[in-house]
Amino acid sequence: MRGAAGAPPLIRQALHSPAGNTWSERLVEASSAEVLADAGDLELPESAAARQIIEDAIRQLAATGQPFIALGGDHSVTYPILRGLAGLHESLTILHIDAHPDLYDEFEGDRFSHACPFARIMEERLAAQLVQVGVRAMTGHQKAQVARFGVEQIDMRAWADGGRPSIAAGPVYISIDLDGIDPAFAPGVSHREPGGLSVRDVITLIDDATGQIVGADIVELNPCRDVSGITAEVAAKLVKEVAARCAS
Repeated sequence: MRGAAGAPPLIRQALHSPAGNTWSERLVEASSAEVLADAGDLELPESAAARQIIEDAIRQLAATGQPFIALGGDHSVTYPILRGLAGLHESLTILHIDAHPDLYDEFEGDRFSHACPFARIMEERLAAQLVQVGVRAMTGHQKAQVARFGVEQIDMRAWADGGRPSIAAGPVYISIDLDGIDPAFAPGVSHREPGGLSVRDVITLIDDATGQIVGADIVELNPCRDVSGITAEVAAKLVKEVAARCAS
């Protein structure tokens, strides 16, 4: 389902809405330029060339040594983002929050689909550890991919039984697919999957992540399905909390 490319301006609008404020729960002022500066949008063609544009832009941002938050878009953007980080951090851990593993070798004939980014990332060894939380829509093929790449996966059944991620000390990249959150809290996504995490669960995962956060993405908000705007507000809340975690 198309539409996720229109998400970033709505997340910004929710972030700066006068109906709320820009302070995080850690009492960090996220509107401060020292905490959260806006690098603007990338103009992306509807072709494979978009991946190189994303990779180059992230490499330039990451070279400053400052963490960043990328707003999608669908989850296919995470692969070029991680390529942009390549070589800058040793033993990078990815904390991936999602209803889906996104580990297909190919999906509908496309190896760079939104359903495939973590297969490409792990094949190219762009991360030392991949930890997935919130998965509840997996196939036999993707289960085999989990074993192939040594993924630590805490699906929703394990989460309900008290399972929590173990993240090695060192640099951490957080990738948040908003469909990892139960659609009761975040209905404005392309692929709704009931039985997921709460917004509070995700904030707790952000707060509890050990190590230095070097980057993050928040993806898969689809404005076409976010009639109430509540999912954009959830995304803006997570931007604040990730920014505050990076700053504190």
